[in-house]
Amino acid sequence: MLTPLLIIIGVLILFYGLLFNGLVKARQKVKEAWSGIDVQLKRRYDLIPNLIKTVQGYAAHEKNVLEAVTLARTEAMSASDQSDVEGRAKAENALSGTLKSIFALAENYPDLKANASFVELQQQLTETEDQIAASRRIYNGNATVMNTKVESVPSNIVAGFHSFVKAKFFELEASEREAAKQVPKVEF
Repeated sequence: MLTPLLIIIGVLILFYGLLFNGLVKARQKVKEAWSGIDVQLKRRYDLIPNLIKTVQGYAAHEKNVLEAVTLARTEAMSASDQSDVEGRAKAENALSGTLKSIFALAENYPDLKANASFVELQQQLTETEDQIAASRRIYNGNATVMNTKVESVPSNIVAGFHSFVKAKFFELEASEREAAKQVPKVEF
């Protein structure tokens, strides 16, 4: 009589442990994915001053664009709170927008477009933006797994007992989602 009860208790403890370990694993994957985003963002921060210096030589009278990029970079770097995913995403999205203005500015300066340093920096920033987008997708995928575990039965019981919380998504702002949906206008 005591043996079946011990077996049931043992199975329940094992099941509880598996649920808890699954939640811990999901939380660690979210942290690891966030770290991947962070590495790419730091790489972008390091490239921006060189890009600005290169552009300054060609477009000295475009000071407001360069100042906007510098300000957006500073704000993005200061929004480094790991727990404020929404605030960090907003700052990074603003920085991405200002970087687009620098590349648009280059269209007005053929000499700048032909400058090897500018072209190299533009390629590196484009690669970095692609890697940020990939890291964002990985992070959001891991956040989805974590959130599913936190919300679904029976792991939600274990999650609630041990204060596991849902992960926030690293998303585009509404204005960027709308801009991404727009078809570029091509004229000849």
